[in-house]
Amino acid sequence: MAHALASRGDKVVAVGESKNMAMRRPVHAQVSQLGYPPPKGASGQTHHYLRGLEAHVRRGQLVFRTLAKLASEGFRPDVVIAHPGWGEALFLKDVFAKARHIQYLEFFYRAEGADVGFDPEFPVSADDTARVRVKNATQLISFEAADGGISPTAWQKSRYPADWQGRIAQIHDGIDTDTVRPCFYARVVLKSDTGDQILSAADEVVTYVARNLEPYRGIHTFLRSVPTILVKRPKAHILIVGGDDVSYGSAPPDGNSYRARYLKEWGGDVDTRRVHFLGRIAYAQYLQVLQISTVHVYLTYPFVLSWSMLEAMSAGCVVVGSNTAPVQEVIRDGYNGFLVDFFDASALAVRVAETIAARNEMTTIRTAARATILENYDLKRLCLPRMLDYLGCQGGH
Repeated sequence: MAHALASRGDKVVAVGESKNMAMRRPVHAQVSQLGYPPPKGASGQTHHYLRGLEAHVRRGQLVFRTLAKLASEGFRPDVVIAHPGWGEALFLKDVFAKARHIQYLEFFYRAEGADVGFDPEFPVSADDTARVRVKNATQLISFEAADGGISPTAWQKSRYPADWQGRIAQIHDGIDTDTVRPCFYARVVLKSDTGDQILSAADEVVTYVARNLEPYRGIHTFLRSVPTILVKRPKAHILIVGGDDVSYGSAPPDGNSYRARYLKEWGGDVDTRRVHFLGRIAYAQYLQVLQISTVHVYLTYPFVLSWSMLEAMSAGCVVVGSNTAPVQEVIRDGYNGFLVDFFDASALAVRVAETIAARNEMTTIRTAARATILENYDLKRLCLPRMLDYLGCQGGH
């Protein structure tokens, strides 16, 4: 959105924490960037339910002061867009009272029916349940002052209170299908001390992608399936993309990574030479991983749907996904992908192996997967025009 608006001559100002802004390239030369210093965290004396809210208020206060200075210099935006999850949106209406305020509503936390309590391997306490209710306080306060919101999927929208939903438009961020597309000439080079190995779409390649390798994205189920996949498909290689930090949920109590935790379950009989942890990689290399994939595995708690699953479909992958609500919204089993039980590592391994064995019969699945993205999630032709229309920005300002 920012790039499109700046490209046509609109004045666009982006505001974010200074250290994060410094890590990112500007989306457009004409987008002005304003940074604010890292806010202080909550006091150790604050009730633990409220520590997140206190930290959000501190962040919101810094944004308020940054934008108040901008307003004093005569800046009067037509539209203000913000994510309300971390406090930046709390006081925006108090600075720009006449602007139209739109919020990106990504996820509303609930103690039942979503991520909390979903995985019996990580039980929650009654205290966790109470804390989750308070966790929504920042969004509740922020959206009260907003004119509308955008949620990327129907399921994510459905998590919000019923009386909000009439003010929320369902518009996905969009997938750049011109960039993320099948490429039969793609190659992935795996470097090692014994020499480089080059994989292509002619090889048997199982791919898995997450920002970080953690239970929210099913890393435990996937790693438990890998030994069986390797036995059933003696020529298959497993490419795993993602870091060892934690994006969602809690870190392992022993201080190790989830990857290390679940690799301990393998024992010594697994052919680890065919398992390749690529870590975090450049976007171009990530696309090549998808483009050579024979089967792409995507698992998630009932939570925010990853762009990577939609990009995998756009790249023409055969996706084997978890039968959780965010995935079921997009994938129809046997039509544009396959669904398996999130917790059933054995069923996952069997489905992956069967799909590899039938790879020459998967053309219709691959075609339907890409068609799903083109018809519902295309950035340039669908999602961006819808967003600009919703913002009232189809004409220049």
